[in-house]
Amino acid sequence: MDLSYFNQLSNSKILVVGDVMLDRYWHGDTGRISPEAPVPVVKVSGLEDKAGGAANVAKNIAHLDGKVSLLGIIGDDDNGQSLEALLKSENIDSQLIRQSEAPTIAKMRVISRHQQVVRLDLEERFSEAHSQLLLEQLKTLINDFDLVVFSDYNKGSLHLIADMIAVAKDAGKTVLVDPKSKQLADYRGADFITPNLTEFKAAGGVVGDEATITQSARDIIAECGLGSMLLTRSEQGMSLITPNDKHDFAAQVLEVSDVTGAGDTVIATLAVMLSTGMPAAQAVEIANIAAGLVVAKLGAATVSPEELSAKLTQYLRDTGEQYQAPAQEVLHHIELARQRGEKIVFTNGCFDILHAGHVRYLAQAKARGDKLVVGLNNDESISRLKGPTRPINPLDERATVISALASVDWVIPFGSEAENDTPAKLIELVKPDVLVKGGDYKVSEIAGADFVLANGGQVEVLEFVNGCSTSNVIHKIQSDS
Repeated sequence: MDLSYFNQLSNSKILVVGDVMLDRYWHGDTGRISPEAPVPVVKVSGLEDKAGGAANVAKNIAHLDGKVSLLGIIGDDDNGQSLEALLKSENIDSQLIRQSEAPTIAKMRVISRHQQVVRLDLEERFSEAHSQLLLEQLKTLINDFDLVVFSDYNKGSLHLIADMIAVAKDAGKTVLVDPKSKQLADYRGADFITPNLTEFKAAGGVVGDEATITQSARDIIAECGLGSMLLTRSEQGMSLITPNDKHDFAAQVLEVSDVTGAGDTVIATLAVMLSTGMPAAQAVEIANIAAGLVVAKLGAATVSPEELSAKLTQYLRDTGEQYQAPAQEVLHHIELARQRGEKIVFTNGCFDILHAGHVRYLAQAKARGDKLVVGLNNDESISRLKGPTRPINPLDERATVISALASVDWVIPFGSEAENDTPAKLIELVKPDVLVKGGDYKVSEIAGADFVLANGGQVEVLEFVNGCSTSNVIHKIQSDS
């Protein structure tokens, strides 16, 4: 798997067009049955609004560092204002068309003890005139993007989707569609279409053995003028079917919490990966991993780059491959975590031969906050500090092993120059809330401590595990050889 494409996520320029919604959640506890009817009484203790439908697709793209704009229809109402405010907080460029004939689509859910009790839908189908407004707006925006995602929830926004796809293809854009129409010919010209099994069968797809599914999908592709089909198959994973090839991907989730918005994550991840130039089969492989992460969460959730990176590291471990994000990208993700209110912990070291002491130490460091950043001395730095026979393991291998630990969220190498053998400059870039150092140190002796303390942070010294050291491991190997 070629992972160099991950360095280009922020270069993605994607337009999402479709049915935008406001997902509203009322959270509360259930302690009794109503005396008025045999239904539970939920005492509401919290309210949460999320972007739904096509807006959730855009949110997923933004959370994967893609540049995204959203085109859709809202009502002239409070729900529309709430949705626009949500999108602004997510740094999504919203090009929403406000009209007064129909309300903003809103889906209101009551959640108790992590279970959905009831859902209330507020909606009216948008008219062809509303869809015409979207089409005209699309014509003015299309040249600013590399790829267009149409998110169809059958609410009327994409009534004129055939014309919209034609506009995008005439402009030379890659087109992805998450369909709802039973007539997949409505999406003629799309490069990728992403039905689930239910939608596939509703559109005339035949489900049987693998050969039957594949041939049926190819018949639909040919009859409807489509490029390829990504068939999402629940616990059976996904299949990318083209006129000449088929690639199957096993499901990557251990426990399903909520499938709400899973299709949004799939098409969003696929779009971001394709926009980097990643081959389709590899892009689907990454989308499959993202889907496994999101269905383990409650509600219309998203996947962050750090989550995807950690899962991908685990996924690739057996292949000997790795993904090490560039430092600037990591620093951006750290800042996003800080904006979410998460406490950032920093520690550093050579970690030349990982041993039990390191693992325990890093777990203790992670326990001081929410996210752990590990500054890792590069090979030249270790040679300067410990002699010409070190390191035993090169930087790439050390970074792979450290990144695979559950306690570690990010790894950033440092030490390209002799004066940077300490992580002081890196600490100033990371701006951690907690600086952790292992060993017999005074706070005043720790590189970067003065910066962290001056910025209101904490500095903690942890004891190393007695008898556990890289030097001891090396001496033991040498004495036994």
